[in-house]
Amino acid sequence: MRHLWKAAFGLSFLLAACSGESEVEIPLADTVIWGGPVYTADDGNPTAEAVAVKDGRIMGVGNRADIALLVGPSTQVIDLAGAALYPGFTDSHAHLDGIGRRELTLDLTGTASVSDLQARLQSWREAHPEDTIVVGLGWIETHWPEKRFPTAADIDLAIADVPVILSRADGHAVIANSAALKAAGITADTEPPFGGDILKDEAGEPTGMLIDNAMGLVQKLIPEPGAAEQAKYLKAGAELYAHRGWTGLHYMSAAWSDVALLTDLSASGDVGIRVYVVPDGARAGALLEKGPVTSENGQIITRAIKLYVDGALGSRGAALLEPYADAHTSGLMLISEEEAKGYMRKALKHGVQVATHAIGDKGNRVLLDWYKDVLKGKLDDDLRWRIEHVQVITDEDAPRLKAMGIIPSMQPSHVISDMHFAPARLGPDRVHEAYAWRTVLRAGSIIAGGSDAPVEKGDPLIEFYAAIGRTDLSGYQGPDWQADQVMTRDEALKAFTIWPAVASFQENEIGTISIGKKADFTAFSVDLMTAPLADIPNGHAVLTMVDGKVLFQNR
Repeated sequence: MRHLWKAAFGLSFLLAACSGESEVEIPLADTVIWGGPVYTADDGNPTAEAVAVKDGRIMGVGNRADIALLVGPSTQVIDLAGAALYPGFTDSHAHLDGIGRRELTLDLTGTASVSDLQARLQSWREAHPEDTIVVGLGWIETHWPEKRFPTAADIDLAIADVPVILSRADGHAVIANSAALKAAGITADTEPPFGGDILKDEAGEPTGMLIDNAMGLVQKLIPEPGAAEQAKYLKAGAELYAHRGWTGLHYMSAAWSDVALLTDLSASGDVGIRVYVVPDGARAGALLEKGPVTSENGQIITRAIKLYVDGALGSRGAALLEPYADAHTSGLMLISEEEAKGYMRKALKHGVQVATHAIGDKGNRVLLDWYKDVLKGKLDDDLRWRIEHVQVITDEDAPRLKAMGIIPSMQPSHVISDMHFAPARLGPDRVHEAYAWRTVLRAGSIIAGGSDAPVEKGDPLIEFYAAIGRTDLSGYQGPDWQADQVMTRDEALKAFTIWPAVASFQENEIGTISIGKKADFTAFSVDLMTAPLADIPNGHAVLTMVDGKVLFQNR
């Protein structure tokens, strides 16, 4: 253990071998954690029995007997009671305000049918008769018996007196009722904006479904939350995430104003997890003029922008090289080459990372081409530009990620949500390109794992389960769902620990349980590295710690 203390504390203690004295001054730990297996995600020292923390950093990793030497009268000893300890889990792609909003507003997650949607809306209206507009999120129709999108007429039967705007779970489509369509001035003659679509019925009338950039036509009706309300969403989302075992989150599509809010909330302790803020390019404020910003406590980092190339697969907005197998469309490109490269060049100039949403095989190919043109081979700069989702990528394009130094940020739980419709969207000749984790890893890339919450639940155990099992929560896996694309357990652990740290330039501070790194830990009741697959989603978080401070503990 002597070399471990030396590595952590340099000359702050005396070694008898060096001083010739018989006494050795050993620094005592603030916190010691033991009582369960420790998985470090550090290839040089993959497992341990105990961990010691001093001043918010890891001072010892080893066997219990050695770590016991660091326990003093004031040391906090946390007994895991058989739970397993890991480096802090980080969600590499989530929408923090949306997670909080889902908790505090009309949550349509799990809606089972059109009639169920109507019943939920009626119940909400009865409980909130004062609302002048009804806004909800989280519905998805892929399991509904009706096998179709809802319509404005469906929503009118539940609420007709005020505008209703309900976001599909993927965030790339909304259903609006007739009052909302009227308030937004949408008629049969309304042309969809670039990168958007207004679905119409056989008579040419709007059905109420608005795809991608067309959503803005009705979303302008929704009042922007004030700072106090937005702070409530951010705080609620962060608290929920700490309770689920997440120590960090890469906050995609943030508003620039959220940077100041999060900085204040973090300083006050109202947001305890780490947040890597990634504002939309159009809302990036001073980031594209002055460069990255880090809060005084180091927990809120803003050094990337988010762009969108295409839409989502479920709403058929993802841009495909060939038409969808189940519709006469090839999807939507949401940004022009000129506009995208303008943002990219500004980012490159000011040392700002670019993280771009691309789902379809065309979207990913076009984006890689744009990145190549802007970066001009500048891999030595370690820019770590990212592609968010990479849901469908050709066998030819997958190796380009590694060759260009681009980090794929992928969300394992999408294989659960998309399993029952993606094969129909893509067809048998193209489905092997979807959620191709093994293809990407085999080409030498890392994967920054995320959830895309509130599109998905945002549960780290479900994400891990999906990554290593590629089945839905009942254990079902379709015959065309590419079982060989799974991650190993070691890869899945890294996808939520060290690889998100690399994707956010923090691998020297977090991501592994290693001497000198910040004391960010997650403990689950289930041993992810040995438990039967089916047991993993049934576990729960036992401990969440950031900078040596306990954010959540479930005894």
